[in-house]
Amino acid sequence: MSPSQESVYPEYETDTSQTSKLVRKFKETPFVPIGMAGFAAVVGYGLYRLKHRGDMKMSLHLIHMRVAAQGFVVGAITCGVLYSMFRDYVVKPKE
Repeated sequence: MSPSQESVYPEYETDTSQTSKLVRKFKETPFVPIGMAGFAAVVGYGLYRLKHRGDMKMSLHLIHMRVAAQGFVVGAITCGVLYSMFRDYVVKPKE
């Protein structure tokens, strides 16, 4: 064995903090945190509106809240896929 301790994966050791890894992932896929934030916002708004639902049944209110949250997440994923396709095929220079 050689006395020098060379790293097998040097690119992984440069980003050792969790926040730098998280920021790098968010830059690679920007619509994932947008989808997560939208999901949390829809659920928060739905829980806030739970007090003022009137005569609506609880199960119906929860179903509407779930559909709205899922719709936001699916929309964010779709926008992310379209963004990555645009970035890879349209903006990327031809080689």
